[in-house]
Amino acid sequence: MSFTELGLADEIVRAVSEQGYTTPTPIQTQAIPAVLRGGDLLAGAQTGTGKTAGFTLPILQRLAKAGPMRRPKSVRALILTPTRELAAQVEESVRIYGKYLRLRSAVIFGGVGINPQIAVLANGLDILVATPGRLLDHMQQGTIDLTQVEILVLDEADRMLDMGFIRDIRKVLAALPPKRQNLLFSATFSDEIKALADGLLNNPEMIEVARRNSTADVIAQKIHPVDRNRKHPLLSHLIKSNSWTQVLVFTRTKHGANKLVEQLGKDGISAMAIHGNKSQSARTRALAEFKDGQLQVLVATDIAARGIDIDQLPHVVNYDLPNVPEDYVHRIGRTGRAGATGEAVSLVCVDEHDMLKGIEKLIKRSLPREVVPGFEPDPNAKPQPIQLRSGDMQGRGRQPRRQGGNAQEPAQNRARKPGNAGAPAKPAPQRGAGRKP
Repeated sequence: MSFTELGLADEIVRAVSEQGYTTPTPIQTQAIPAVLRGGDLLAGAQTGTGKTAGFTLPILQRLAKAGPMRRPKSVRALILTPTRELAAQVEESVRIYGKYLRLRSAVIFGGVGINPQIAVLANGLDILVATPGRLLDHMQQGTIDLTQVEILVLDEADRMLDMGFIRDIRKVLAALPPKRQNLLFSATFSDEIKALADGLLNNPEMIEVARRNSTADVIAQKIHPVDRNRKHPLLSHLIKSNSWTQVLVFTRTKHGANKLVEQLGKDGISAMAIHGNKSQSARTRALAEFKDGQLQVLVATDIAARGIDIDQLPHVVNYDLPNVPEDYVHRIGRTGRAGATGEAVSLVCVDEHDMLKGIEKLIKRSLPREVVPGFEPDPNAKPQPIQLRSGDMQGRGRQPRRQGGNAQEPAQNRARKPGNAGAPAKPAPQRGAGRKP
């Protein structure tokens, strides 16, 4: 099947073709016609399968067909994402695929000045991609009008719940007109997601193109058992001995990411970190250099797990296992995208054995173990408590969050509570977009 057969306009198909895409993916084949029909949709697919185009293409089609109807400060289609990086990535897709259409789009997130965003919103937009915290800022300052929203998309909804955004989402929903199309996209379907869908969606179509919480078959996964104090030497050994030129490495904490970058630098390996304590300009620069191949290693916390889309990324390394099993799926989903092959390696010490069991239970498979010669773990080593987040040794509950904030970012610094009607909240390893995760 071609994109034209899905009912998309020639202008959209032309833009898609220029990006080298001729055949829609399974999620696109099912989601595009469903969105074009105008009903609500609950869609799940493995990360890296073209989910973003699954909703951006038909949204562009629907808005273009209706013609421009912008009013000052108004928005016709609102796409909410959990992180700044993902928001920027989605809006880039909107611009690329809509290049031959007379539609205006923009992206807003925290960590940058709000005044340029106010100027962009003033004339009205067809499509706005936003993180919840910064969107609330604009709502409170009266710089955006959501009463004209025709289409709402919650992208990576599971991650937004993990990051404690449910209260913010409810505030946004309260400002929207009751008559609208709702699209909920998620890489995983949890009970919390289904509870959210029940309260948000009206008789939705449901699409699930892969087994729940599964990992892509094109990703080769393996575990390297190693002692906790030998992870860094092992990582350097793997990078050098295998001649890895582009490696995305995930750490559990911001401090751990910074420390690893310093250690790799001493080994002659170029690396930069991306996490919530980095300025937005530093995060953007690191990601750009990594995508361009100038940077050999990008070290990231889980904030980046949903916002990095790199063609042919060959290697993902879990330097630390995530404390939320679902995050393993999203981390390794940065490789093996759009049908390409990839390799996901996890360095696992004795402290993380319970985490590994949780991951294997989630993905319903046992991951192969491979001991690297010279890095054999001590069989008598005893597990120690794991620092799940900076400043939180036991990981029991969320850390207190600052109240207040400045005039430009009041929403980012208010406390946000996890949870969701009718379902217990899951622990969140990172804080929400627009604040320091």
